[in-house]
Amino acid sequence: MINLKNLNIILTGATGVIGNAILDKLILAGSNVLATGTNDLKLQKIKDKYNNISVLKFDISEHQNIDIFVEDCNKIFSNKIDVLINNAGITQDNLSIRMKDEEWKKVIDLNLTSTFLITKNVIKKMLKSKKGKIINVTSVVGHTGNIGQANYASSKAGIIAMSKSLALEYGKKNITINSISPGFIISEMTAKISKEHTELMKSRISLNKFGSPEDVANSVVFLSSNLSDYITGETIHVNGGMYFS
Repeated sequence: MINLKNLNIILTGATGVIGNAILDKLILAGSNVLATGTNDLKLQKIKDKYNNISVLKFDISEHQNIDIFVEDCNKIFSNKIDVLINNAGITQDNLSIRMKDEEWKKVIDLNLTSTFLITKNVIKKMLKSKKGKIINVTSVVGHTGNIGQANYASSKAGIIAMSKSLALEYGKKNITINSISPGFIISEMTAKISKEHTELMKSRISLNKFGSPEDVANSVVFLSSNLSDYITGETIHVNGGMYFS
């Protein structure tokens, strides 16, 4: 069991399927987690499930308030943020010639720009502590592309490139920045896919199965721990052999 006792961790997108799995693993490892999201009901369920967790409702698309959000997180953690996990994201799928400007902008703004702004503000706090870890959840389509997801794939590819750049900038300050790139993960979305298409997609995966949210969460816990202290600027692929970098 990896021990994350006494680590203060911010987790965005905590209310989704992958976010829930990450949260479970982080709590089990003993960390102090501040869970964020926009759904009141789901945030309340998280609060009810864990006695000692901090919950903060925030829409990361509100760029003008991100500095205030990070300052609030910093206060909750008594001026010590150890790990930031950027897990929040959205999709607005459409074929490129039909994609509205707003569909492009909304996905890029939230997935990429919001991630950058939160990371930028958290790094300022980590510099004072002279250490920290940032983990960005991206996607296999950021490497392969995908039909109808030019906006989403671009945002996720941007996160990968951004993470590498930040890793170069802040490695000497003892701050590591890495990405996790999930493939097809069992979720409400994959449950809606027809059996025929599911089998087709599985046939393109070396392990011939979809991953679980826990598979992603395990990598997050590893990167949050001191076992990953000499890893930065890297992308861990959690896709069962669907794509090899």
